[in-house]
Amino acid sequence: MQTAADTEKKTISARLSGFGELGLLIVLGVIFIFFSITSDYFFTVRNLTNILGQISLPLISAVGLSLLLISGEVDISIGSLQAFVALPLVVVMNSTGSFVLGAVAAIVVGAAVGCLNGYLVTKLKINSLIASLGMYYALRGTVFLITKKVPIVDKIKGDLFFAIGNMKLWRILPYSAILMFIILFAFMYIMKHTTYGRRLYATGGNSEVASLIGINTTRIKFSAFVICSTLASISAILLASRLGSAQHLAGQGFEFQVVAAVVLGGVSLVGGTGTLLGAFIGVAIMGIIQNGLGMLNVNTMWQLVITGSIIILAVAIDELKKRH
Repeated sequence: MQTAADTEKKTISARLSGFGELGLLIVLGVIFIFFSITSDYFFTVRNLTNILGQISLPLISAVGLSLLLISGEVDISIGSLQAFVALPLVVVMNSTGSFVLGAVAAIVVGAAVGCLNGYLVTKLKINSLIASLGMYYALRGTVFLITKKVPIVDKIKGDLFFAIGNMKLWRILPYSAILMFIILFAFMYIMKHTTYGRRLYATGGNSEVASLIGINTTRIKFSAFVICSTLASISAILLASRLGSAQHLAGQGFEFQVVAAVVLGGVSLVGGTGTLLGAFIGVAIMGIIQNGLGMLNVNTMWQLVITGSIIILAVAIDELKKRH
């Protein structure tokens, strides 16, 4: 017999399930208005374009992580990967004088890490959280050993390398934001209008049923790991451009920022649910909160507390949605 408490839980869960992109946009709008009122410098062209540049790195990685979460897997090594792939990027650039060759080297190494993660999970059947946690420490430790905790600086000082992470088109729109939107819209199209997108959702929704209808779920999940690491490597190139070097602490805590934003945006931790539009809004909410708190001179420790609270809230909402 259904109790009043059970009915109430279902009602709350149903409301949360219906809280989609529109609800997130309302939250985003309220936060935007709040900081516009409380800070004299928030609602300015300069700051708004800075926000676009700031969210470009987590958003590019969030696209890849969203695909992976939708497939039913997770990768928390993307923060360490940012530091790791910066090594071949800068080393190859310094050796050849070519940013393009360095970028290709970084992306190839990143994709190789994605292949390794995919192999550990899909072939050796290691839980993706455990496999990526191990990779998280392995990559970070390797960076520490190679750099000896000393940055490897960019010696060629190439214009293209500097521009991609720091310059703005017409001094307004950051090049990193342009790249962010290109990647976002491309994968939004893939997820909505291609067979691959439908198979990704089916795999995450119910892997056994997906296999029965002829979907190669192993291949789908493997490809999602490679895409996730490749996009994280692209964001790593942008980060290295801003830092002007490969640093051992680069990307520290980045993975949790991305996971929080993606889950806040409605992408489920159990797979099969979520959209890239929601992920984008989640990243935007996190980015605006961090920027606004900085404008209000809120202590960094309190910013961490607020970010952690958002993570807990996002996971709690995801859990309530699952029970619906």
